[in-house]
Amino acid sequence: MRDARTRFWITILLSGAVWLAALLTGGADSPHDQALRSALYAGHDEVLARNAILLSWLGRALVLLPLTLAAAIYLFFRRRIRVALLLITVLGGRLLVELQKMFVGRDRPGVDEHLEAVRSLSFPSGHAANAMITFMAIALLVPVKQRNRAISAGLGLAIALQAGWSRVALGVHWPSDVIGGWAFGIFWIALCMRLASARPDAEPSTTGR
Repeated sequence: MRDARTRFWITILLSGAVWLAALLTGGADSPHDQALRSALYAGHDEVLARNAILLSWLGRALVLLPLTLAAAIYLFFRRRIRVALLLITVLGGRLLVELQKMFVGRDRPGVDEHLEAVRSLSFPSGHAANAMITFMAIALLVPVKQRNRAISAGLGLAIALQAGWSRVALGVHWPSDVIGGWAFGIFWIALCMRLASARPDAEPSTTGR
């Protein structure tokens, strides 16, 4: 119990610190953001740009919301108590991301370099944050066995990282936007899981079901 609490607070503090650093030190006035964005930009590489466009779909609502619905339907029959937690985590996270964009009001990089048409504000990256929240929520709530949960969480993290990278490669986000999105996603997941005490060792055995 004490180890779980320690890991939770470490996760919360680190992700919160990373989010704050991305907010305060990133954007158009940041030489680090400018340099890293130029290095990752795929506008001069047709193959890389095409891959970035495909990976960007991993963070779109058209992909994430149907996945969430499918996971919710599955959980309704297997772990009904987790359905509300999944929906609150994913949908609540999406709402908080949009509120952050409105509150921060950071502009995106120059429109001329965008490889995809976008009009919303920049911080945090919705693709990065929503992919992190959705894939990690599904990874932590759907699998029954702890070993499977660890594997699925690793896969979810990898997918979220790819979705976030694609936004910088497409020129539509500053790197700090994506880092801030990832950090918020981890923060929100950790908070929701902790508040709901959604841990496998706290659930009754389902052997024989």
